[in-house]
Amino acid sequence: MSCQGCTVGSSTKGCKSNGGCASGGCNRLNTYDWLSQQSFNDPDFYDIVEVSFKNGSRKEFFTNPPHTRASTGDMVVVETPNGYDIGKISLSGDLVRLQIKKKHLREDVAITSVLRKANERDLERLDEARNEERELMIKARAIARSLDLDMKIGDVEYQGDKRKATFYYTADGRVDFRELIRHYAKEFKIKIEMRQIGARQESARIGGIGSCGRELCCSTWLSDFKSVSTTAARYQNLAINQTKLSGQCGRLKCCLNYELDTYMDALEAFPKGIERLETQAGVAVLMKTDIFKQTMQFAYSKPENRGQFYTLTLNQVKEVLMMNKRKERPVDLESLQVVPAIQEEIFKDFDDVTGAVELPAEKKKKRNKKRNRPRNRKPNKGDQA
Repeated sequence: MSCQGCTVGSSTKGCKSNGGCASGGCNRLNTYDWLSQQSFNDPDFYDIVEVSFKNGSRKEFFTNPPHTRASTGDMVVVETPNGYDIGKISLSGDLVRLQIKKKHLREDVAITSVLRKANERDLERLDEARNEERELMIKARAIARSLDLDMKIGDVEYQGDKRKATFYYTADGRVDFRELIRHYAKEFKIKIEMRQIGARQESARIGGIGSCGRELCCSTWLSDFKSVSTTAARYQNLAINQTKLSGQCGRLKCCLNYELDTYMDALEAFPKGIERLETQAGVAVLMKTDIFKQTMQFAYSKPENRGQFYTLTLNQVKEVLMMNKRKERPVDLESLQVVPAIQEEIFKDFDDVTGAVELPAEKKKKRNKKRNRPRNRKPNKGDQA
């Protein structure tokens, strides 16, 4: 079974804890509070803690009074402007101070506090709220569709006391949902909050499996969404294919930026403006660049030699460029390329089986022409002869 409030549907089969995994393995955007696992006491007590709601889909900071005796990993009841909510302390101590500094927040801002540790009744109520969220989201989508609003309800989150529900939606532009809130308040009898999110934030809340076979980065560890452009794909010599470069959110994949710095550093060794090389056999045009092997492939602009590529190393290309600056031209590129010698060394241990092995001719199935013919219909009595 999945953990409480898990929308990804992950299973804890490995540790056999049946939905109560204490290691946080199926927790989205989970953090490891390694300072709380140490045996020494913190002399400079920091009273602000980070509380995670709905398995990491939302995190906020609260003051933790000493009388609560709550520490990292405890389920606590926190104070909100509209009642109370239930979450799990994910970080405490100086690590929270670093998180506040990372998110550019001010410590002197008034923060609500932790009331107490959650008891069994609080956890049962929270479990009931999480089980009702899916049905609530289906009804909310039906009401929004009946009002012809150009928006999509992506996720619904109940507050711990079930007095308030937050509806996360995506839309291309501004949506006038005043009439929608009236319908929601009349139908659900709770306080309604509408919060617009982007496509990447929606994927982070819903979760899923990426094309790499792993869980989505935005739903597991990635918290800062940086802009991604097709320029990153061009630097990495990737084909500009929108279907392959797009993630489940419909935007460009965040992983296009992961190796971009490495490619940028490797490209510094290549001289700029390498598009044409002049030889006595003709003008060669750059067709492809292998950044990490530091090789470049050229092809002659003549129509009869356009399909043949010549691979040169980076040092050979620089030598040819220096010769062109001195108004000198090499004989041709075939005498300079290094790939044929490498290929002969690789395939010298293999025998040539051309003509020795013959495959049987493929038998083609005959097409049944009678299949598409209209069947003969018996004439009715009312038909004219």
